[in-house]
Amino acid sequence: MVEFITMAPTSGDGRVIATGNAGWTNGKGKTEREPTFEYIRDIALAAERGGFSSLLLPTGAGCLDSLAVAASLSTQTESLKFLFAARPGVMSPFTFAKQFATVDNWSGGRALVNIVTGGSPTELAAYGDFQPHDVRYRRTEEYIHVLKRLFTEENVTHSGEFYELNNASLFPELAQTKAPEIYFGGASETGRNVAAKQADVYMTWGETLDNTRETITDVKSRAAKENRELSYSVSFQVILGEIEEQAFENAEQLIKDLSPEALEQKQTDRKKGDSEGVRRLHDLMENSRESNFLLAPNLWAGLTQVLSGNSIALVGTPEQVAARIVEYVELGFDKVLLRGFPHLEVIEQIGREVLPLVREQLKKPV
Repeated sequence: MVEFITMAPTSGDGRVIATGNAGWTNGKGKTEREPTFEYIRDIALAAERGGFSSLLLPTGAGCLDSLAVAASLSTQTESLKFLFAARPGVMSPFTFAKQFATVDNWSGGRALVNIVTGGSPTELAAYGDFQPHDVRYRRTEEYIHVLKRLFTEENVTHSGEFYELNNASLFPELAQTKAPEIYFGGASETGRNVAAKQADVYMTWGETLDNTRETITDVKSRAAKENRELSYSVSFQVILGEIEEQAFENAEQLIKDLSPEALEQKQTDRKKGDSEGVRRLHDLMENSRESNFLLAPNLWAGLTQVLSGNSIALVGTPEQVAARIVEYVELGFDKVLLRGFPHLEVIEQIGREVLPLVREQLKKPV
């Protein structure tokens, strides 16, 4: 059974991408749609109605606080789960576990964990985190280990490279009967090893089928060496149209106002970062320039010019996008994260026109 996840645009939203931050259209640092409580609530309710199981609440210097958003939205929804992100370099595992447990307890067991190591030294510096890449991932591995113990043991004493706890006991109790799944993504060698040892759900950004097949095969092999089995999540932007030509016109409209300064800033930011996942997406984009960023049928890298992270888009009719999603599910992904611009209208349309087609297709005998 495949689960569908979407995300909340807690840094703002819009109908076009005019600068390095999605939705900035007025040149004054304001998004076309600000991340107000009302707007993010409407997205959560639309996701719940549309058949999404979970809402990812991202972390970052330009985002609203994920835990505060989860706490607020849990009072507005009934079944939607909240996958909220946390950075090991920002908050101790005990403090995070306590905040997480509070949201989980009050929401009736609807909290999920996304641990984000971070790939931008510039952004991490704003948090006071100056550790190099591999050290950050070692810290992440220990962080997840401690979290799991706090979620499953009555008293935890731990002395490690980064964290030390003495007789820590989690209050309140989790509402979930099993330990919460830990979602985690990392494309580097170190990141994949951490996933194999500690994660429950390995998250990856959408790439070509061949690239993605290589990734999931590799991580499965690493997990098997640890005597573990993981779940797998893949993420895409979605751009729809009544016909394929219209979908690609809609895609071009999203980036019609990109400025040379925005494109240059994206390149500068990428060079300063040390994310292997961002590098992989950049290479896909550069290698597809001559084909107008078309990587494969209905797979487009145009948004990668200005977006970091999850930027590869499925572009086409609902039937075409559903068919492409099924191809990735058949690779072994049991969770699919879908988003778009503007977020509210896109996920409403996905819920109405795409998810039913995917579910129908997956029911058919092979």
